[in-house]
Amino acid sequence: MITIYKNTESGLEVIPEVVTGCWVSVIDPSSNEIETLTAMGVPQDFITYPLDLDERARSEREDDGTLLVVLRVPFFQGTKTDIPYITIPLGIILTNRFLITVCRRPHEILQDLSSGKVRGLSTAKRNRFVLRILLMAATRYLNYLREINRIIEMLEDQIVLASRNREMLELLKYQKSLVYFTTALRSNELMLERLQRWQVFKAFADDEDLLEDVITENQQAIEMVGISTTILSSTMDSFASLVSNNLNEVMKFLASVTVVMSIPTIVTSFFGMNVSLPFQEHPWAYIFIIGLFVAMAAVVVAIFWKRDWF
Repeated sequence: MITIYKNTESGLEVIPEVVTGCWVSVIDPSSNEIETLTAMGVPQDFITYPLDLDERARSEREDDGTLLVVLRVPFFQGTKTDIPYITIPLGIILTNRFLITVCRRPHEILQDLSSGKVRGLSTAKRNRFVLRILLMAATRYLNYLREINRIIEMLEDQIVLASRNREMLELLKYQKSLVYFTTALRSNELMLERLQRWQVFKAFADDEDLLEDVITENQQAIEMVGISTTILSSTMDSFASLVSNNLNEVMKFLASVTVVMSIPTIVTSFFGMNVSLPFQEHPWAYIFIIGLFVAMAAVVVAIFWKRDWF
């Protein structure tokens, strides 16, 4: 799907055709749409690279000045999936006339841009537009990391009393998400350093400052995901031991109950033998047998209680 946007006096509007200073949003394009973009002078490889979900973050520049920036952005799949948070490539193609974004799936960053929620955004200022996308991606990483940390803390409270694997598996899902974030942020860092060396955004001091902000936010996200990964790994190791200990406590309690409950069986089996037994002619023999196994069970319970086996 191809949608063309341009800033007008009334704000960001959808226009029917490509003009100078517009933004072309491309989401999961068909083969015909790719041919249309290629006819506009955009290299076909620049369009197809971001459509590969395994494409790593990088930048590439043609002789005519056309710049491709492939950025790994966070993507929320849903809490019910095996990996709630993953990363997908977002391609930004900067030409001399307009700017193109290419993504395989609809993304919140593109939705925020197209809805006009970003203040001061101008499609004519292409370099600034690219930097705003880079900054929004770094900020999105930080927001998702805070959400992951909140969920992990909630799972930690649940796992304290757990003796099953469900909570541990939930933690494992978010550990996988952190691995995806770590890999993507590292590749984004290399791509940003390359853009800084190329001095693509040196024309305006504000653009250079904004690029510095993007690099700083990306480094903060790298540090934050590293801390979260380390804490989560230690937490999973600790809680694995805790779950095993909880299971041992349950088994110890059940074993103690089994021993206590076996006492009446032993006593009644003894007095149930088909031979001559004490008190067999006594009218209160039944009460005596009940009292005997109750007393024996009470002694065993007292011993177990003293040894903290209950």
